[in-house]
Amino acid sequence: MEYINAKTIITKTKSSNWFGTDYNMNIYRGCCHGCIYCDSRSSCYNIKDFNKIAAKDNALSIIKSQLKSKKTLGVIGTGSMSDPYNPIEKKLNLTRGALEIISNYGFGVNIITKSDLILKDIDVLKEINKYAPVCVGFTITTYDDYLCSKIEPSVSLSSKRFKAMNELSSEGIFTGVLLMPILPFINDTEENIISIINKTKQCGGKFIYPYFGVTLREGQREYFYNELDKLFPSIREKYIETYGYKYEGVSLKSKSLWNTFKLNCHKEGILYKMPDIIKAYKYRKESYEQLTLI
Repeated sequence: MEYINAKTIITKTKSSNWFGTDYNMNIYRGCCHGCIYCDSRSSCYNIKDFNKIAAKDNALSIIKSQLKSKKTLGVIGTGSMSDPYNPIEKKLNLTRGALEIISNYGFGVNIITKSDLILKDIDVLKEINKYAPVCVGFTITTYDDYLCSKIEPSVSLSSKRFKAMNELSSEGIFTGVLLMPILPFINDTEENIISIINKTKQCGGKFIYPYFGVTLREGQREYFYNELDKLFPSIREKYIETYGYKYEGVSLKSKSLWNTFKLNCHKEGILYKMPDIIKAYKYRKESYEQLTLI
């Protein structure tokens, strides 16, 4: 296991528009999920050996020291650059330790993950949820487990993530889906979108935040195209013909998918606008009940 030096781990966010987070926390660097589309692999982030996980040395001591000195409480977000529930977490329990410190100092938490390993910490999340906001978002791109195993080879299958969502929701944790990315020519179908909405509702999820496309930055684009050649012969050519070297590839079906998405979210009472999601989990149940009636 590689450890890297770090002076700080909790950083102030420039904006609270992303799930209302006031602070960011990344205990790990890199990821071994192997998702073919991961934007964190882009050259602009300058993460060497991205597929190899490294932990920040003395992480829990640094987090405790930082939170102890903060005068303003808020929501701490984690999972934007590296999944806090990667396989190494099962042994090291650094995310769990951080959550315990967050609980002790009265902060809230927003977690983004692709793993059902989060269930090991449900007791700590319930404790935080007694007095501070808790929001767990599962990134789910496809309802189909077989397709999931191709484009996200080392993550918990979509069905397992939904099961974890159901368990968290049944314990009163505000949870939902980050429906992103939706890959053009691969999973950008109405059947996939509707199936995910229906399953989210069934599992007690309160929100789905979508992006009907994929980023195609330098570094990540090349990796993605190479994986397409292996997994979906001829689709690479469709991407090049349609998007060239653009920063992102928005699905050609995005307009119709968005209309289908909104219609079905309204039907099932699922939130999908970021301000509504933030209000619902930061200001508790009464806000969510009001928003679903709009």
